[in-house]
Amino acid sequence: MGFIDDIKARAKTSKKTIVLPETEDIRTYEAAEAVLKEGTANLILVGSEEEIAKNKGSFDISGATIVDPAKSEKTDAYIAKLVELREKKGMTEEKARELLLTNYLYYGVMMVKMKDADGMVSGACHSTADTLRPSLQILKTKPGTKLVSAFFIMVVPDCEMGANGTFLFGDSGLEQNPDPEKLAAIALSSADSFRLLTEKEPVVALLSHSTKGSAKHADVDKVVEATKIAKENAPEGLLIDGEFQLDAAIVPSVGASKAPGSPVAGKANVLIFPDLDAGNIGYKLVQRLAKAEAYGPLTQGIAAPVNDLSRGCSAKDIEGVIAITAVQAMAEDK
Repeated sequence: MGFIDDIKARAKTSKKTIVLPETEDIRTYEAAEAVLKEGTANLILVGSEEEIAKNKGSFDISGATIVDPAKSEKTDAYIAKLVELREKKGMTEEKARELLLTNYLYYGVMMVKMKDADGMVSGACHSTADTLRPSLQILKTKPGTKLVSAFFIMVVPDCEMGANGTFLFGDSGLEQNPDPEKLAAIALSSADSFRLLTEKEPVVALLSHSTKGSAKHADVDKVVEATKIAKENAPEGLLIDGEFQLDAAIVPSVGASKAPGSPVAGKANVLIFPDLDAGNIGYKLVQRLAKAEAYGPLTQGIAAPVNDLSRGCSAKDIEGVIAITAVQAMAEDK
């Protein structure tokens, strides 16, 4: 069973409610039809009956719940809660009402905050900043988490490296230039995310243009320091090491040559990039040249599951991220 098939099977065992606020986009409806048909999750579509009827095309979304912010009996409670949460930032009842009635992403996040939905998926026609801003303002970070970061699950066909071709790439979507402390936090959060989503043990490599001191530069020093911090804070038994060039991290023969004695070299399935430039370029190279499936940018560290989409995503991608979000919500219950 492939990665996303396994995720869907797990999601079906405890159907979570996922809110989809981007009801202006036809891909939302194509994905919704497939999710409802498979029984992967319960879905809420935000918008008026008229808008949705006009935008859905020929897709059958009859199993979804439609919530119109202008008519919902819960909107007043959402407004009151938003004012309570953001009053120190100048939020008034009037501003909150306008925001929730006109910005469905904020409305969707309030549904998650108020436990009327278990998670949200957005980003097909909004930037990462637009998707994550309401999440950070309203849901905030998960207790015990130092920062919110983003990652991709990459599934490379016909590949024996990683976890039979499955890798986590982090941070490939959010944190621009993390310092050593942030890079270490990303590494540890990514290990947890990989274990949750693949049900396999993470083997974490912090990447650089240097392997174990082969180059000298401040950028290398950052990764060396991040590795030290991550090891100090890692749970017992977690395999984590660095700094590695990419080939030393994932190719067994190269790892044995360049970093003999490392328990991670040549075996990594969680790849931590030194900055967003490297992570973003890396995932797109693998997606386009190796024809890998790329699921994300998925978030870690938010108090409830909210996941972003690439604006170039397909309906299939949305379908997959909905299932992933449902599995993350199942973990929140535990």
